[in-house]
Amino acid sequence: MAKMTLEELRKLRSSQKSEMERRDVEGKETHIIVGMGTCGIAAGAKGALDGFLDTIKKNNLDDVVVKQTGCMGLCYAEPTVEVKVPGMPDTIYGNVDAKVAAEIVEKHIMHKELVQDHIQDKPAGDIIK
Repeated sequence: MAKMTLEELRKLRSSQKSEMERRDVEGKETHIIVGMGTCGIAAGAKGALDGFLDTIKKNNLDDVVVKQTGCMGLCYAEPTVEVKVPGMPDTIYGNVDAKVAAEIVEKHIMHKELVQDHIQDKPAGDIIK
């Protein structure tokens, strides 16, 4: 491995620090939870995770936390993602790739619209206020 200069180390530290801050939950009410069990990883969950991180960064959404979890039990619909946004029902999306991740951020998180084509689970209509 080639040696890094001090400036290269500082840039690396800075970029990694911002990525770690994205996982800090304190004061953040909007949560994206990506299923990263072996089934999710095999189905492409890393691409979905990267899609969320890229779209959130592009839109400067500092109040959104992205977390990982194990299998959600919906292996047939992997990669799966749970989205929790204040004032909206907690929703689990399936078959999420980087493109769908961007759509979820833009529609569900930014404009408070569900992405109907990928919903796997949400509360029944009669219990949503």
